[in-house]
Amino acid sequence: MSFENQVAVISGAASGMGLLCARLLAADGARVVLADVDSGAVEAAAAEIRSGGGEAVGIPVDVRNYGQIEHVVDTALARYGAIDMLLNFAGGAESRMRNCSAPFHEMPLEVIDWGLDVNLKGVVYFCRAVLGSMIRRKRGVIITLGSVTGVEGSAGAVNYSAAKSGIIGLTKALALCGAPYNVRACCVSPGPVLTRPGMAEMKTRLGRAAEPREVVDLVLYLCSDKAAFITGSNYLIDGGRTCGGI
Repeated sequence: MSFENQVAVISGAASGMGLLCARLLAADGARVVLADVDSGAVEAAAAEIRSGGGEAVGIPVDVRNYGQIEHVVDTALARYGAIDMLLNFAGGAESRMRNCSAPFHEMPLEVIDWGLDVNLKGVVYFCRAVLGSMIRRKRGVIITLGSVTGVEGSAGAVNYSAAKSGIIGLTKALALCGAPYNVRACCVSPGPVLTRPGMAEMKTRLGRAAEPREVVDLVLYLCSDKAAFITGSNYLIDGGRTCGGI
């Protein structure tokens, strides 16, 4: 797989799988635009990539704000002339991110709104901002990180499950919009990933959580020309968790 001189916009790129994806793409010759709500971390991440010889720019963004997303997209187009890949990594379960352990029927509405805005609306916003430029070039791929929770559901993450399930429908719709113009869209839905210690406690048929690189390798394959005939699909990478019986 080669990404030489291709341009990738990556949300949630200051840490975790988003940052790993940015590093690997840059190492393979891509120009990466890192976007994240943590301004200091995203600028530091871009500087690290540049220090290693890669081409990168870091831009602060709150995915709940369409104007900020437009700024990221406009900067990428002005600097590099095109966007070949949009990788939507930004997100997280609102119960953890907002430190709220209340059951769904008692969860404050502002926490519910935060979860839907970040995990679903922010992705819709980014896709809307990028899709037009891809259609005009008749080239592009959009990959969004879903979750096994969006497939199997979770009583402890009702809002998060709804948002991630919505991502699957969004992916199918984007694939239909983009197909006449050679623009693809795919969803990657991991089970537990070792981006934080708590994930190791989630059960899978394989008896372990995924290494971040295992998920990112799938994302990179779907971005590559080797996957040129793949669009509209949701790819579970969950160690057999959704096979049931756990």
